Amino acid sequence: MAFPERFSNLPDYAFPRLRKLLDAHAPGGEPIAMTIGEPRHPMPDFVGPILAANLSGFGVYPPNDGTPELLAAISGWIARRYGVTVSEDRLMVLNGTREGLFNACIALCPETKNGQKPVVLMPNPFYQVYAVAALTVGAEPVYVPATAATGFLPDYGSLPKDVLDRTALAYICSPANPQGAVASADYLADLLALAEKHDFRVLADECYSEIWRDTPPPGLLQIAHQEAADPERALVFHSLSKRSNLPGLRSGFVASGPECMTRIRKLRAFAGAPLPLPLQRVAEAAWADEAHVDASRALYHRKFADADQTFKGLQGYQPPGGGFFLWLPVEDGEAATMKLWCETGVRVLPGAYLSREVGGQNPGKGYIRVALVAAPEETQRGLTLLRDCIYG
Repeated sequence: MAFPERFSNLPDYAFPRLRKLLDAHAPGGEPIAMTIGEPRHPMPDFVGPILAANLSGFGVYPPNDGTPELLAAISGWIARRYGVTVSEDRLMVLNGTREGLFNACIALCPETKNGQKPVVLMPNPFYQVYAVAALTVGAEPVYVPATAATGFLPDYGSLPKDVLDRTALAYICSPANPQGAVASADYLADLLALAEKHDFRVLADECYSEIWRDTPPPGLLQIAHQEAADPERALVFHSLSKRSNLPGLRSGFVASGPECMTRIRKLRAFAGAPLPLPLQRVAEAAWADEAHVDASRALYHRKFADADQTFKGLQGYQPPGGGFFLWLPVEDGEAATMKLWCETGVRVLPGAYLSREVGGQNPGKGYIRVALVAAPEETQRGLTLLRDCIYG
């Protein structure tokens, strides 16, 4: 029996790979999970009452694109956050942003570009769905280093012209997972100009946009509006998982130009998994409320400050501009992860598990990713153990 070859070179996903590395070894102390980006701050108080009031909604098929009320709530949030008016025909509700990041590539990547195999650009390290989406449509994934030398963001403009001319889509994540780098307005404007010059679309993964340190990160829709860019060039993806501490709600959205959205909506009608109606009602309330977001961000600010103090003076330590990960330099990420687990019980993720080797170099090998998602006290305990074990 034959199986597809296009996925044959995929490594194990990061977390099964981590379990293979660590689970045969006993922890060196009470386990502290600092691996997965699963927020553990309190959920908004309104979640339970809204679900209880809308239980009957589980008895009907939900609207595929989103309820009018939810689309209006999202449109209102975009207007408040970015100063951009986005009509509801340019929006679609997602069952988590991963679904949208994957399906948008299927809906929009052409079979060929300038008569050749298309390219999908992505930062390296990166969120793994970008690569799988590219492979699914038969495109060539091109992994572009996002290292300290490039400000932990990919320098797509440095790529050879023949690669850019074959590019159909380019993924960008800001604030970046795992490094926490924030793309500036100039960076995004330059990327849109590059997309116009070489005729490709930019897919902006902005699910960490509401976890920031000093100022709210600019968004691609905002910059596209300011630059009067073709709205079909820009697609943005947002989620309530990080913003509202609701990863299990599986609620996000995609916004773009009308032609892109027509194609994405059409594919979703055949192959998507619409969000159950009671969950859409919760999402309506979440996008309309900022108080719970402000409270959660204050907890992250406290943990950012604790991390800065804990790693003060550590060569190579870069305070994240946004998101909730630390990208900490080590000699070897796997070895540091094993040592930390076996000696302290703190569980982190080797940076190489989020990267691909290109030209004999894996840009994540010399890092570990540390998630600051637990309560401040537990997070501080884990950071102190990590510092003393790895850098002491």
